[in-house]
Amino acid sequence: QVQLVESGGGLVQAGGSLRLSCAASLNIFSMNHMGWYRQAPGKQRELVARITRGGSTNYADSLKGRFTISRDNAKNTVYLQMNNLKPDDTAVYYCNAYDLRHDYWGQGTQVTVSS
Repeated sequence: QVQLVESGGGLVQAGGSLRLSCAASLNIFSMNHMGWYRQAPGKQRELVARITRGGSTNYADSLKGRFTISRDNAKNTVYLQMNNLKPDDTAVYYCNAYDLRHDYWGQGTQVTVSS
């Protein structure tokens, strides 16, 4: 059974930083892309950032410049560096692993940004 385990969430003041990690029980290089999504209370889940097998990245327009996604294939781990956090970034952050036949999700990690 594939597992994606997120960690690194918590409570931070506005302007602070957090680094999320997603440890995967599968070979992340085999997946078309790995990504981070988030869901705030009362809102739909939305894409935060995604990184392809080849290393290309894309971000939600509103987050460019503040968030950075990266991967360590040897550790089967994906990271999300979040800087200059804002209260609107408060959400549960989910890790995703996707290819044409599989779509795996982690349990999520809570990020709370206080003003």
